[in-house]
Amino acid sequence: MSKQNGSATRNGKKHVSDESREYSVGEDLRQRGVSRRDFLKFCSAVTAALSLPVSFAPKVAEALDEIKRPPLVWLEFQDCAGNTEALLRAANPTAAEIVLDILSVDYHETIMAAAGHQAEAALDKSITDYKGKYICVVEGSIPMKDGGVYGCVGGKSFLDLARKVCGGAAATIAVGTCAAYGGIPAAVPNPTGAVSVKEAVPGATVINLPGCPVNADNLTATIVHYLVFGKIPALDAFGRPLFAYGKRIHDNCERRPHFDAGQYVEQWGDDGHRKGFCLYKMGCKGPLTFHNCPSQRYNEKTGWPVGSGHGCVGCSEPAFWDSMGPMYKRLPEVHGFGIEAMADKIGIGLAVGTAAAFAVHGAIMAINKDREPGDTTREG
Repeated sequence: MSKQNGSATRNGKKHVSDESREYSVGEDLRQRGVSRRDFLKFCSAVTAALSLPVSFAPKVAEALDEIKRPPLVWLEFQDCAGNTEALLRAANPTAAEIVLDILSVDYHETIMAAAGHQAEAALDKSITDYKGKYICVVEGSIPMKDGGVYGCVGGKSFLDLARKVCGGAAATIAVGTCAAYGGIPAAVPNPTGAVSVKEAVPGATVINLPGCPVNADNLTATIVHYLVFGKIPALDAFGRPLFAYGKRIHDNCERRPHFDAGQYVEQWGDDGHRKGFCLYKMGCKGPLTFHNCPSQRYNEKTGWPVGSGHGCVGCSEPAFWDSMGPMYKRLPEVHGFGIEAMADKIGIGLAVGTAAAFAVHGAIMAINKDREPGDTTREG
């Protein structure tokens, strides 16, 4: 993607953000040759990600047919750029569709062609012209110690930049665990005084999408929810959308039947590991982690850590490296049904119970046999 005089080109096609911003999302996609069929498939995928009934897909499509493309600015602070990498590898929709079709990404240091004063001018223009209307995405934690001197860009500290940009946004989405909770930079002893976006800018409307990295499908769904319903999605106590973080990984895990059956991997590479048994004993933190990884997955929905044979590390939970550690030590007792393990006991119980029933039945029959016909006397 290249950018000249306010326009960008992709695959030889010109993209002018100021003009296309006037189109609705649906109209802009049609202008770019996206078929109605593919548009509806995208709406269905987003509807599923939002945990809405399939009947909502036409309503999502109808809303996107009318809603104007929102301006978006993406800020990177103390981070590893993992969330940007997740965005660039998004498949539903593709990163190119997110950047150039669905959203008007006015500022993103990693993918924008402009640099230096031109880049900063683009940011200033967006947050000034669209104050209260743009969406801000923040990746990385924000250093607060010593006035925020441990992180600067364009001559401004991360702290000042966050307060200015997030403070004027319609909504701020904190992507990744660092932005949502402070992450690894905030781990003790926390030399830079790193904090989450919400701690740095308490007055901002912040939606947390923790995870290492964020699932780009959840990011897209969050933005679409805001566009379609005109408000942020319902959040849990940690500011996370319930549609993505409302259920434990353990409850939707493909290995859950093995947990309930008492079938566990006892060591890496054993027969249970090869058969896809539960990873609880190997330190899986799924029973205490809330995220929709089992349903949304990564890499074009082909896999996720547990599906690949490694236990969940709990990366969508605060301070997971401490609260969920050690990584390969199992959690305190988490009880399942143990169906297979209990089968013999249940069988023995049934056998004993049946024998006792027959014994009682035999005794009653013997007593009745000793009685004379017509005798109605009872014992005691």
